[in-house]
Order: sequence, then structure tokens, then C-alpha cells
Amino acid sequence: MPKVAVYDMQGSTVGELELNDEIFAAPVNESLMHQAVVMYLANQRRGTAATKTRGAVRGGGRKPWRQKGTGRARHGSIRSPIWVGGGVTFGPEPRDYRLSMPKKARRQALRSALSSKVAAGNLIVLDQLEFEQPKTREMMDVLRNLQVEGKALIVTCDDGRNVLLSARNIPGVATSRARDLNVYTVLNSERLILTKQAVQLIEEVLA
Repeated sequence: MPKVAVYDMQGSTVGELELNDEIFAAPVNESLMHQAVVMYLANQRRGTAATKTRGAVRGGGRKPWRQKGTGRARHGSIRSPIWVGGGVTFGPEPRDYRLSMPKKARRQALRSALSSKVAAGNLIVLDQLEFEQPKTREMMDVLRNLQVEGKALIVTCDDGRNVLLSARNIPGVATSRARDLNVYTVLNSERLILTKQAVQLIEEVLA
């Protein structure tokens, strides 16, 4: 089993934690991770883009001028797509972009993402992460103590309202509950910070 150091909020080592091989030392399947990321991004799309065809644009019921004898090109409606203010040809219509993956595949993709963080040495485990009240400065101090720079994902076991409010104004730092963890947010961060309780919950769900 892979072992990682456990830190406190001051950045001091307070122990070691053995991680589950099935979750944090699984084979890294890049194809599955790519599929999971594509699915996540597609499911974020609202799909509400819409345009009107010539049949939906108001007006244009009368022929602009007679067919022959004017010297101008023939037209049947001012709402033709070649007219300013006319309809749009082959424009977007509301649609559902959602994709899906089998449950086992989604879980294996998440195991691969977590294992890749452990293999790269980018996983940090905290003994606990709690604040009496929301303070961005205190969260900055914790990240500085852990020598975390750049993009980071902080994963807690519960809602962690004070943690969320303390981290949301820090550029590049995101938070998530262990139950809401997904492949995209894991791979989109350079450093992954988990509390011990979050590790236990992840192992319960994915084991």
C-alpha cells in the first residue's frame, strides 16, 4: 500500500497514512480519464443556443416587388436568409449535449485520476482542516505552510462552509466535497489536498 505523510495546518508532519491500493495505486487508464473529462464538460453545456429560420422570423409575407421588369433580382420575402434581418440558415437549435458512462467506468476513471496524483507526488493529506470563521488569510497561511502554489483542489468530508468561503477568493484554488469528486476537477488541479476524513470516505465509496 502506498504511504503518504499526514500534515497539520502548520505544515508539520504528524504521521503517516496507508492508502488503499485499489484506489490510490490503480493502473492509470488515460482513455477512461479522457472519456470522463469529455462527458463532464459536455454535461456542463446548457444547449440553449437558438436562431430563427425564415419561417420563424416576423414579417415578410408580401413579395417585395414584382417578379419581372424592375431590373432587380427576384425575391419572394424580405425574411430570406440573404436579407439583413432575415432568417438564419442551419443555425443552432436547442439540444441536449449530455453524455453518459457506465458506473463502473466512471469509478475506474476516478481511481486512475487519484492514482496519477499519488504517482506524481501531488497528493497532500491533512490531519484536519477547520476554521472558526471564514478567513481567506488563514487559508492562504495553510497553503503557504504546505508549500502549495498554482492550482489546487481542496477536498473535505462535509460541506465545510468556512473552508469554502475561505478559499473561494483565492485564484486557482477550488474546493469540493469528497462525495462530489470527479475526474475533471482532480486532473484540472496541480495539487490535490485531502483531509483524512475525505480519504476514508473516498475509500468507502470506491473500494
